[in-house]
Amino acid sequence: MTPALQKNRPGAAFPFDNSYVGLPERFFAPQTPTPVTEPWLIKLNEPLAAELGLDVGVLRRDGAAIFSGNLVPEGAQPLAMAYAGHQFGGFSPVLGDGRAILLGEVVDAKGKRLDIQLKGAGPTPFSRRGDGRAALGPVLREYIISEAMFALGVPATRALAAVTTGEPVYREEVLPGAVFTRVAASHIRVGTFQFFAARGDTEGVLALADHVIDRHYPALKEADNPYLALFDAVSDRQAALIARWLHVGFIHGVMNTDNMTVSGETIDFGPCAFMDSYDPATVFSSIDQHGRYAYANQPAIGQWNLARLGETLLPLIDADPDSAVDKANVVIRTYGERFQAQWLAGMRHKIGLAGEEDGDLELVQALLALMQAQVADFTLTFRRLSDFAGDDTAEPAFAASFREPDACRDWLARWRERLSRDPQTATERAVAMRRVNPAFIPRNHRVEQAIDAAVEDGDFSLFEALLTVLSNPYEDQPAFAAYMEPPKPNERVLQTFCGT
Repeated sequence: MTPALQKNRPGAAFPFDNSYVGLPERFFAPQTPTPVTEPWLIKLNEPLAAELGLDVGVLRRDGAAIFSGNLVPEGAQPLAMAYAGHQFGGFSPVLGDGRAILLGEVVDAKGKRLDIQLKGAGPTPFSRRGDGRAALGPVLREYIISEAMFALGVPATRALAAVTTGEPVYREEVLPGAVFTRVAASHIRVGTFQFFAARGDTEGVLALADHVIDRHYPALKEADNPYLALFDAVSDRQAALIARWLHVGFIHGVMNTDNMTVSGETIDFGPCAFMDSYDPATVFSSIDQHGRYAYANQPAIGQWNLARLGETLLPLIDADPDSAVDKANVVIRTYGERFQAQWLAGMRHKIGLAGEEDGDLELVQALLALMQAQVADFTLTFRRLSDFAGDDTAEPAFAASFREPDACRDWLARWRERLSRDPQTATERAVAMRRVNPAFIPRNHRVEQAIDAAVEDGDFSLFEALLTVLSNPYEDQPAFAAYMEPPKPNERVLQTFCGT
């Protein structure tokens, strides 16, 4: 027997203030969630709920029903968003929210407007014969990674809640079903613009651009050319975002245009992963057969995706097609300069440099080349360098990062010589480096262990422990020191999988 959708009960209302639903009807499809049999609340992000102005007490009581979609809160206007997208370079004119339902928007304590969306809440008109559901493993992965990214200081969507549904989902095997509640600055993607542009719907592109400017870039309304300024602003945020990915060893795994937000947040954590040993060609995603989205390719793919956004905006940028292309191309070319500046600035900080010199890029590149040749762990190498910066006795630990410890001697000599011209004291440098070089990342094997324990045994203790560790990634946390370590050979995760 199919459970009935419950009406809102007193006290369960969210302070919704919805704007996307006010756009033209072709932007979305109204869609209520499909009720589930026996929802159970795995995790509620109580600090985030409080920031959003939600009643935490109500959510503790009714969270299983609300976050499974069984209970639609008062003021919600559920919908599935329409969008298109390039997937591994091939264009799909209709994608849309096939298993996601936007409940509505709230304005948090800081005045920021945020979406609240259910993932895995049942089929929508965009499901393309899919069941609209999510399995427990991908839900836990997205919860872990999104909250880890937040703690690392990388712009990303947030995890508000995770629930099990009491129902199976059928993939290659039968798996427990779950629903993930995601919070985002918005869910508007490059692919959202492509949806209208592909139909020759310039009015739709214009309405969407105006909405994005109002919501994310209000200062641009006063620009001489607001739509060129919008393209420039999105480009700037993407350059900064992808630089931050590289600084922490993050590999998105599926950088399709429908997975790139115009707000500058990381979104969709299906096959994503963090590097262990440094190799710029690293790929984890099982569907990225040719390495299109490898670690080192991400900046160029960001530029490629932005070019697709620029194409949709050309009619708004200038009525003369040639002039519009020229103006958009300036932004595309500038993206590369912006990325390089953001990346190098972050890498200077990672190796303890406060000032700038012409040879800094080569010094950074020399360390990375050494790390690759010596199969050094990306995260631990920089963390141990941070320790060494403030304590000479920590040099052996840094050297032990490399297969041949003596291989780092020449680089260390160059580094010390460069530091001799840097204005910081050793203590200041070490403190600054520890703020940007995490001790803890979501190690792939730890994430898989937590997921396996939950899916196979109903044991969420590893999931909870991992969330605790990752909430303070820049602190040493001696009680969790084992979580710093890279995987043993038999623990290595070689592939990650999309959650659809």
